Formats: sequence, structure tokens, C-alpha cells
Amino acid sequence: MLSGIKIVEICGIGPGPFCAMHLADLGAEVIAVERAESISITGESNAATNPMNRGKRSVVADLKSAEGREAILKLLEGADALIEGMRPGVMERLGLGPDACHARNPRLVYGRMTGWGQRGPLAHAAGHDNNYIALSGALHHSGTAGEAPSAPITLIGDIGGGALYLAVGILAGILNARATGKGTVVDAAIVDGSAHMMQLMQTLGRLGLIQEERGKSVHDGSHFYATYRCADDHYVTLGSMEPQFYALLLGKLGLENDPSFARQWDVRHWPELRARLAEIFVTRTRDQWCELFEGTDVCFAPVLSAREAAQHPHLVERGVYFQRDGLLQAAPAPRFDGRVVTPGAIPVRGSDTEAVMAALVSDNPAAAWRS
Repeated sequence: MLSGIKIVEICGIGPGPFCAMHLADLGAEVIAVERAESISITGESNAATNPMNRGKRSVVADLKSAEGREAILKLLEGADALIEGMRPGVMERLGLGPDACHARNPRLVYGRMTGWGQRGPLAHAAGHDNNYIALSGALHHSGTAGEAPSAPITLIGDIGGGALYLAVGILAGILNARATGKGTVVDAAIVDGSAHMMQLMQTLGRLGLIQEERGKSVHDGSHFYATYRCADDHYVTLGSMEPQFYALLLGKLGLENDPSFARQWDVRHWPELRARLAEIFVTRTRDQWCELFEGTDVCFAPVLSAREAAQHPHLVERGVYFQRDGLLQAAPAPRFDGRVVTPGAIPVRGSDTEAVMAALVSDNPAAAWRS
């Protein structure tokens, strides 16, 4: 769907590479500019291949050298967008800030991925996913009463509030550049995106379904929208909010005539009813609950690991996961016309350096791009 879109990625960690991978999955031509040796957060060298580089070309360049900087600027002359995830000011000090890049390509969309944003009191401070969503308010309701808030690793901040917002910003910028001939700078901050993601939650708050205090809202305090432990120490989820779904849940549990469960929305009784359901769910295994509930309108699902999910019949039929390059990978999303797209292979670090650099100094620099 993004055939013909050309993107240069200055490789970092986390949301920037994910955004570039997502765009590559959707058909964009992405050249990933990497260091000669990548160092992980543990201080150890990463493997020669990076799973989030799938579908990209890999080029090694020293951005601190005049040669490396000029090569990137030359590459950007034919690009639609750049993705970078440095702290504010770093790209400018390298001579690759927005002004320098727009001087070479006025139509360039300059995508900047940070946690705190390009400006503000915290802009230059270090941080990670949990810090950003804590400050934005997105972490507050992730948990139950009496427990510390906990969120799925990277999903709310790095990916949801970061990478996906950067992707939308870049695509909007490209559309604008094609209409006006003028590029733009996209300031994608995880604090901004994760706060924006809470807009539905704000609406639910106005309806009285979300309370400030954790454990008092439908999603973190009710008995009918919760996660329960099973006899085999696996877990299942319920989301039986609507009255017809709640009635079906009670019927399958043999509780349809129990007066305690008749007052679904009486918040005062939620802790007691949640405890009673916990006692019920721990009497059977996860598979046994799946046999009873799965595929019904109870609004039910087992809690699966990625490897378990890859074997679930629904996800198998949809081709959600696949194995390649020795790794379990998720297929590109969303789908267009029902097609499941197989992304490109994972390149070895720097495997395209020679070809890309040779093209840049030739009479046909456009040959640096596959298309």
C-alpha cells in the first residue's frame, strides 16, 4: 500500500525502529542506517541481525564523520521521510537536523521520536516506556486496588503512544508534502500519544464508568470485567458488560438465580462478587473454561503467551504469527482486501552498505533505493 514511499531510518532502540518496520511491512522502501556495532541496553553487542529490520535495507555509516554525514544527506535527497530517535539536539549537533536536511530536500518529512518531546522541562532527561506513561496518566488505571500499577511492557508507551503516532504523523506529513511541496517536522512524543490514547477513557469517565480511585471502575474493579486465575495457574478474561452478555455468563456458571449477582452495576457489591467468581474460576483449568465459554457471547478469552497464541486455531487461520529466520514473528497489520502480507527478510547488519554507497556516488543515486 505504501509502494514508492522512501524512508531513511537513523537506527535507535524501541519505537523508532518499530515505526520504520511497520511502514516497511506496509510496502515502504526503508533504508536503516546503523552503527558498525550496535550495543544493547545490557552493554553487550547485539546479534548481527535485528528482527525489527525485517523488510529494510541495512547500511552502516559513521554519522560523526564528514563522509557519513554527506552520505546521509545525499540519501535524503531522494527520500520522503526520515525517522530519528535521538535526544533533542543530537541530530543538530551531528549536522543532520531539520534545517540541514530540508536544505537538501524541502519536501522531506522529518520524523522525531522521543519520550518527553522536543521541548519542555523534561525534554533532555532520560526515560523509558513506564516513565512516560506514568507522567501522561496512562499508567494510573493499569492495575487493581491495593496493587502497584503495572502495564504490558512497551505496548502502551513505546508502541501505542509512540511508534504508531509517529507512523500516522509521517504519513500525514507525506500527504501534505505532496499537496504543498513543503516538508514538515513531526514531533512524536510518547507522553503526547499515550495521553491522546486516553480520550476514550475520558469519555467513559464522563459517563461515570471510570473513577479516579483505582479499583472503583468497571475495568479495574468489577467482577464481570476481570482476569481470573484457573486451577492450572493459567488465567482467563471476562468482559461481560452488556446485560445480555452478563446474563449469558451467569447462566453458564449456574448463577442466574443467585440474587447476589442480580445487581450487576451495584459497585458496593463488586469486591464480594469478584471474590466469589475467583473461587469459581480456580476450580477448573484454563482449557476447561475455554470449552465452556470460547466462541460464545460471554466476551471471554484465555490469557496466552505469544507462543501459545501462535497455535490458537483462530490466529492460525488468520495467519497472525509465522516462523522465519529462526524467530516467531507477527504478520503485518492491518490487512487490505483480506490479504496476509509476508514481510521481507531480516538483513545482516550493513549488508547493503556497499551497494547503497556506490549508488550515491554514481550518476544514478536513485539506484540506492530498490524501487
